[in-house]
Amino acid sequence: MDQSVAIQETLEREENCIIAVQCDVFFDNTTESRLLGLVESTKEHAIFIYTHRRMAITADDVSLEDIIPISLDFAVVEVSSSEELAVVGADTKMRVSYQEEELELRLPFGSHTRLFLSEVNRAWSDVCKTTTQAPKFEWISKYHKATRGLSTTVNKLNQHQKKEKSSDKKGTIEGEKGSNSGTHKSKAYSSPESQSIFSREDRHDLVRSSSHTPSNKAQILAMPQFGLRDNLIRCELLKNEDLYTYPEDFSFFLGTYNVNGQTPKESLHPWLSCTLNPPDMYCIGFQELDLSKEAFFFNDTPKELEWTKAVSEALHPDAKYALVKLVRLVGIMLIFYVKKEHAEFISDVEAETVGTGIMGRMGNKGAVAVRFRFHNSDICVVNSHLAAHIEEYERRNQDYKEICSRLQFRQLDPSQPPLTIMKHDVILWIGDLNYRISELDVSNVKELIGKKDFETLYSYDQLKRQINEEAVFVGFVEGDIAFQPTYKYDTGSDKWDTSEKCRVPAWCDRILWRGKNIVQQHYQSHMALKTSDHKPVSSLLVIGIKRVNPEAYKKTFEEIVRNIDKMENECIPSVTLSKREFHFKDVKYMQHHAQTLSLFNDGQVPCQFEFIQKPNEPTYCKPWLTANPPKGFIAQGGSVDIELEVFVNRSTAPELNSGKEQIEDILVLHLERGKDYFISVIGNYLPSCYGSSIHSLCQLREPIQDMSQETLREVANMSGDENAVNTEKPLDIPKELWMMVDHLFRNALKQEDIFQQPGLRSEFAEIRDCLDTGIPDSLPGSNHSVAEALLLFLDALPEPVVPYSFYQQCLEICSNASQCEKVISMLPQCHKNVFNYLAAFLRELLKNSASNRLDVNILATIFASLLLRSPTKQDLAEKRKTQEFFQHFLAQGSS
Repeated sequence: MDQSVAIQETLEREENCIIAVQCDVFFDNTTESRLLGLVESTKEHAIFIYTHRRMAITADDVSLEDIIPISLDFAVVEVSSSEELAVVGADTKMRVSYQEEELELRLPFGSHTRLFLSEVNRAWSDVCKTTTQAPKFEWISKYHKATRGLSTTVNKLNQHQKKEKSSDKKGTIEGEKGSNSGTHKSKAYSSPESQSIFSREDRHDLVRSSSHTPSNKAQILAMPQFGLRDNLIRCELLKNEDLYTYPEDFSFFLGTYNVNGQTPKESLHPWLSCTLNPPDMYCIGFQELDLSKEAFFFNDTPKELEWTKAVSEALHPDAKYALVKLVRLVGIMLIFYVKKEHAEFISDVEAETVGTGIMGRMGNKGAVAVRFRFHNSDICVVNSHLAAHIEEYERRNQDYKEICSRLQFRQLDPSQPPLTIMKHDVILWIGDLNYRISELDVSNVKELIGKKDFETLYSYDQLKRQINEEAVFVGFVEGDIAFQPTYKYDTGSDKWDTSEKCRVPAWCDRILWRGKNIVQQHYQSHMALKTSDHKPVSSLLVIGIKRVNPEAYKKTFEEIVRNIDKMENECIPSVTLSKREFHFKDVKYMQHHAQTLSLFNDGQVPCQFEFIQKPNEPTYCKPWLTANPPKGFIAQGGSVDIELEVFVNRSTAPELNSGKEQIEDILVLHLERGKDYFISVIGNYLPSCYGSSIHSLCQLREPIQDMSQETLREVANMSGDENAVNTEKPLDIPKELWMMVDHLFRNALKQEDIFQQPGLRSEFAEIRDCLDTGIPDSLPGSNHSVAEALLLFLDALPEPVVPYSFYQQCLEICSNASQCEKVISMLPQCHKNVFNYLAAFLRELLKNSASNRLDVNILATIFASLLLRSPTKQDLAEKRKTQEFFQHFLAQGSS
């Protein structure tokens, strides 16, 4: 939840809360929770400290307690004890000092905390750069009455800290004794001459060492405050990395286990401690951790703790391990442990998730991932659970591609583009990939297993075939499989599936990798574990990690600096552009269109480029256009390819459909110390029912792409005006909606997992084209694809089925069925028709719940958020109220 909204409401109009973070303040042996808000006014900054209720949503939930101006008397120091060097994933302990006062805080682990500290550091750096006039902070005085007295909290803590206070307030490394923790190592974040707030050691709120290393210096150059010269040094250092790094082998234990919603019933020791020597790292992935509806709808499960405890108790007994990171999406969980002696060399830890379930959101399928830097190597670990069923290999391929494109890690510098999975030195991919064995019946498969003829059986493996066709996992390696399939067994035994479905055995659970200097020591299943209908799998990889040779680094660094010094500063950078006009033909809704702009540095010096904003525009391009990368560095004689991508989604489609917006933009490419280049982007957009209003679509009796732009503009202008004169009687509901619902009514009432299993993107494109052109007469694609197309249609409506103006009223009367029906009766006629039509269809689906496995809760969860959308971000309480509201209309007998 964004607490900066609550803080903003407490401020005058002239002040702005840039970012807020929750923290704990230390008082003697106790802690109290506070909100910190970085507030800006007239180019001056201060930290506002608030007491708050448990969930701070509005100004009524917070109370201003203290204000700490960010001036030359301000400093922020990080405090970590030697004991904490063994705890990875820990929160950040900070000491804030102002004049003679100090305040010790604990900020939560994560990228949001780092972003908060980065903004504070930037504000303090601005103060240091201002030599003309010291900040006066006159605007703060009006808030004094709202506080308990300026620096109340600071003074409260200051009494028992005076004896321990360091004499060094700015830019020094402090040392102090803790009660039981040995020597404290504290890094000052207060001086620009000292280490940046996010240097190599400090870029992650984890384990840190107290000294700079050569790799630290290289990484500091990546920070945004460094200019062209430093970027050039950084680029040259990366290019010449082989001159000052050497590989050192470390062992990585990778494990994957689909636990089928079970709780741990046996020790995991045979799986996790199967190696003779303790591995340096553990990356353990689980799937189907919890199959309950609570886990699916609210992403909450007690089984996370149960399985984490089982893992920690089964790690190799001959070493001590620290938990670096745990990340979970519904039932997909990844746990990352490291030997304690390696903890200080782990940095830049980030975790992300992506759901590939229905509408690309539901997390019953998808992936979780962790990326980190170990010494000088960037590593990404992915745990995924792909689509099920033997015939759905194309859906699995699509899931893989979506994970690769959508799973992105934000970088420390927010101006830098996010890191994708493939932008790492080493990628480790584990999980229930769900690829099956094709073209063999169950008896043939079991016969080959009985003969241990795994080589022949493997030739029928779907994943092997898809990799050979380069459809998925291009560049990845999988070790030889010399163990029997890991799915499907009767739970609690080693017997193959004896259920009515009698699943064909398959190697669903896999481990692959991509990168250099990687050798696999073992790849095996673990038959001793019988908790699930899957068997766990493990692989031990020995990976050559890049370490820095300090002497070689120093020599390389100095040589690079000497060469740069020889460059003539008066040289003006220039580039040649491959083209300056780009035309995107026939742009369609939710369809990627990309063209490449190539830049060649034909000047005498390296150059830095960036697409910059035009006057009075918030970003460098229109929202349907992106340039990747939007900024970068080109060495002399070098080149770079920039992908210009046009993508129309639900937020940009309405204006394009109505003709109020066109595919037209001018990009300004700026060279630092050079000139600007202007790039024209034009195109034509094919209007779609997706992103058009219910009112507009009810006016159109012909497919939308048969209509002239002038007609669409007139219809859009009429939208929302019930009194507008129309020569023809409008349709009761949009014909496109009727086509999809009618198709599902005739073909999918008994379809298993309808509205829960995603369709194929390629089939969605065909369905969209059919709805927009009227060709062919009947909808193509599977039932699942049509169902998802219907959900996407509702999601794209500019005004939801229940208009925004009715939203708050619906929440207030959600528990009263008759009042809910009364609200629906007051909707605009076309909206009311759509609501009642969809509710009637869903009630028909529920009559077939024995076949389609739907129930009221599932349908209410999926459809309430689409029919009853919030005009702002929806919290969990509101979400549950919308579901309660819609459930009244799903009960049999409702009308």
